[in-house]
Amino acid sequence: MKGEKILAFIAVCLIAIGVIGAKTAKAPQKQTEPTEAPVATQEPLRTLTVTATGDCTFATDVNASRDLGFVSYAERYGTDWFFDKVRDIFEDDDLTIVNFEGTLSDRGEREIKQFAFRGDPEYVNALSDSSVEAANLANNHSMDYGEVSLTDTKKHLDEKGILHCRGEEDVSVTEINGIKVGLVGINYLNDVMRTELEDAIKKAKDMGAELIILSIHWGVEKATAPNADQIDAAHTAIDCGADLVIGTHPHVLQGFEKYKGRYICYSLGNFSFGGNNAPSDMDTAIFRQTFTLKGDELVDDDNFEIIPCRISSADGYNNYQPIPAEGAKRDRIIDRLTTYTNNIGELKLNFR
Repeated sequence: MKGEKILAFIAVCLIAIGVIGAKTAKAPQKQTEPTEAPVATQEPLRTLTVTATGDCTFATDVNASRDLGFVSYAERYGTDWFFDKVRDIFEDDDLTIVNFEGTLSDRGEREIKQFAFRGDPEYVNALSDSSVEAANLANNHSMDYGEVSLTDTKKHLDEKGILHCRGEEDVSVTEINGIKVGLVGINYLNDVMRTELEDAIKKAKDMGAELIILSIHWGVEKATAPNADQIDAAHTAIDCGADLVIGTHPHVLQGFEKYKGRYICYSLGNFSFGGNNAPSDMDTAIFRQTFTLKGDELVDDDNFEIIPCRISSADGYNNYQPIPAEGAKRDRIIDRLTTYTNNIGELKLNFR
């Protein structure tokens, strides 16, 4: 009897322990789905490749030899002749811009000056058929046959869909690859210079330009180094918002500079230049830069190249057909541009 009571007591204790254990046991944890870290939004990248050349003059001065001039080559070979050796370069970009130094017109009276250039309006096909999309008209030959010749030039460019720029009154803004590009042209040889430069760049901004390319006619003919006015104007332009400065007028090459992350081509020399059938200096170059915008900011990536060229595919005279330089001629142009650039400041040049 006593044993039964002991067994009963042990049973009661075991039951009590079980109940207590059940009450104190932890409830199973609810499984939760792992949360993913938020993905950072990537700024979209937009790119634009721009090609620039020096002076293009599609005419022969009335006082020069017609037989050796640009006009005679146009009559013999047609307008496709002139950019035949560089057309593939122009086609392999988003925007090609030249300095068009002269007029396309059959009207007007010749200005009283040493050289004046008026070309057949059909010569515009040399540009349009070779993937040239823009022409700077801000230079000292854009009205060689009066204001009517400038009006005609603009008309013929417009008919071919070629953009143009000349001072504050003629600023072009176009959208390419989702980038609004402003084209500004300034003839820095006139008296209004600095104010017009600043106002024209401001106008491009007001028109919505995200990237501004300035073509500027300046400097001293045949000088291989920029003067203080050129350097000051280039820096001012970039301070005002220009993203690339393309210089012309000296008719010879000058060096390059990088200022606040933007490039300056102080002079690209002549290119397809009908103004002289046998110039003493036939070296030239094509400048090309690929711009990358990350969001609204221009990426500083040094994505540029210089293509050494000659203004003529013939030796000893000008046949108005620029061609990439090879061999010793190419090496000489590279040495010249490297020296000219080092005289301005430190900049490593990239050559194709």
